[in-house]
Amino acid sequence: MKTTWKSLLKVGWSFILIAAMLFALTGCSLPDEKVVRIYNWGDYIDETVINQFEEETGYTVIDSLFETNEQMYTDIVNGGGKYDVLFPSDYMIERMISEDLLAEINFENVPNYSYIDDEYKNLSYDPENKYSIPYMWGTMGILYNTTMVSEPPTSWTALFDEQYDSSIFMLNSARDSIGITLMMLGYDLNSVDEAELEEAKQALIEQSDLVLGYMVDDYKGKMIAGEAALALAWQGDAVFCISENEDLAYVIPKEGSNIFVDALCIPKNCPNKEGAEAFINFLCRPDIAAKNAYYIGYSSPSTEAREVMETLDEESAGSGSDPIAYPDITQYELYFFSSLGDKNKIYDRIWNEVLNSQQS
Repeated sequence: MKTTWKSLLKVGWSFILIAAMLFALTGCSLPDEKVVRIYNWGDYIDETVINQFEEETGYTVIDSLFETNEQMYTDIVNGGGKYDVLFPSDYMIERMISEDLLAEINFENVPNYSYIDDEYKNLSYDPENKYSIPYMWGTMGILYNTTMVSEPPTSWTALFDEQYDSSIFMLNSARDSIGITLMMLGYDLNSVDEAELEEAKQALIEQSDLVLGYMVDDYKGKMIAGEAALALAWQGDAVFCISENEDLAYVIPKEGSNIFVDALCIPKNCPNKEGAEAFINFLCRPDIAAKNAYYIGYSSPSTEAREVMETLDEESAGSGSDPIAYPDITQYELYFFSSLGDKNKIYDRIWNEVLNSQQS
């Protein structure tokens, strides 16, 4: 969902790096109350939004990146950095709430929360909406090259089909890759049954000979370049890839899939809670949410933002009703990932065995 290459090319990063170097050389730093430190997925915010927030409020935003929820979680638990705003996914929010890692949000400081649609409130991972505010949502499916597949895929089995040997990209993500395999086998994507997980592991090990690569970000550029026929993909990535290569298409398989919400949270040890809530409130503003959704390719939980997207400019006309970004979710079997607690280590072990099987 989530790539880094565009953001790294932006001129704004140069100024941030130069400023950081100057502060390091002079021994100076900005006071905490003037800085908002965010920990985000790569390329998951329009940098003009950051610039606009800084201009309107006087804050300076420092943006650090993570590739997976698990990496972000480990950094927070191990004190790898003090951040003000996090962008975790639903199941990780549930886990962090249970471990008392998140601060309650003062909604009096986030009046733009009113623009979030009711269907994205009080969800299972944060039933009382104390700790999170939805940022984007999406689905997981198969991104495929219509010129390289024999027929449009309808099942997860397409990612395990020998005719696509060395032409498949899988996400280097235990929850996603194991989850879709469980669904292909007819099991719950949150299963912790050891026999079912062993069966999924064996299927993934057998598939590993067909896999061209396990990636998080890089597969998008490769799919755009026509280097593979199929990829396990997050829907926002698919929207971006299809915009760059008209031969690509996206499908949610018949067995069902994951629907996810990435939300805005404040870690318990944040240095600047007031700045964090100001930033979150800014991101919930319909014009800002529209900018981000259009730039990222993921789906906004705000109807008002979607309406703004329709009027941004000629190029983006209709982007707020894109059938990939905004599918009729009643047509599919879609499920949230749930926190696995201590069972996470089983998924980690299985995924390491799968990755090692390809290397051996």
